[in-house]
Amino acid sequence: MVQTKNQVNQDTQTIEPQYSSTQVQMAVDVAGLHMKNPVTDAAGTFAAGREYSQFVSLEKLGAVTTKSVASEPWEGNVPPRIAEIDSGCINCIGVQNPGMKALRAGDLAWLETQNVPIILSVAGHSVDEYKGVVEYMNDDDKINAFEINISCPNISTGGMSLGTDPNEAGKCIRAVRDLTNKTLIVKLTPNVTDITVIAKACVDAGADALSLINSPKGMVIDAYTRKPKLSRVEGGMSGPAVKPIALRDVWETHKAVDVPLIGIGGIRSGIDAVEFMLAGATAVAVGSANFVNPHATLDVIEGIKQYCIDQGVSDVNDLIGGLIC
Repeated sequence: MVQTKNQVNQDTQTIEPQYSSTQVQMAVDVAGLHMKNPVTDAAGTFAAGREYSQFVSLEKLGAVTTKSVASEPWEGNVPPRIAEIDSGCINCIGVQNPGMKALRAGDLAWLETQNVPIILSVAGHSVDEYKGVVEYMNDDDKINAFEINISCPNISTGGMSLGTDPNEAGKCIRAVRDLTNKTLIVKLTPNVTDITVIAKACVDAGADALSLINSPKGMVIDAYTRKPKLSRVEGGMSGPAVKPIALRDVWETHKAVDVPLIGIGGIRSGIDAVEFMLAGATAVAVGSANFVNPHATLDVIEGIKQYCIDQGVSDVNDLIGGLIC
């Protein structure tokens, strides 16, 4: 079982939980992205890992997914842009980021020293902006994969406006596919009638893998001021409340396309992650749980391992698509 005693990693000066050393084969392969275990972070909840490195040895993660970056700096939306809701939060951050040049010179250069695969999340207002980021970053050998974020609900152009139309989604993915041989992951939105239509369009256009889901849209109101709690009125929901939606979308997508999936949405524990893998995910991304538990990624890794030990599973890959219906 997981031990609660803490240990200090003398090399990184991080303080992290001490876990069981029992062996389970935990490595997975996401279309050529080799991960020592099936856990990464969800873009936008972990920055580039620098802030969390005082709590988490990043090399213990399967990969680090950066915050989405655009060709030029984005200031994001004006406050207020985050609010608590029952079982989660809702935000309209608007993909605030320093731009690709600043990220490459700063946090990305630092992250490249951490001995962990890097998934670079890419944002844009147009197909040309997505292309610009991929073209600029593609010669960096330390980047193992691109995650094309065509699903952000908090920007006016690009993002979800591309990800809800199969033709526009396909056009974007074909354009960036021509620029890179790295593993190409596409992040999908649940804000559609049928997510499998978008999934098929992206795979047909050259996507190697899919990550899902980004945030369902919602809103929060202050009954006493009679005003919305977010500057854009609407925002993206995250946290445990969205997990059933995400599980269902992973399951439907797993049946519809033959590429690896990264499951995202309300994952706080190893059991949550196992449920996503049973639904068809090869890997998972931990998002808003990082806000309340800086060790969340490591806890999920150990929880998956402990489940496998308890259930007599020697290889975590045996869980993928194992749902019994």
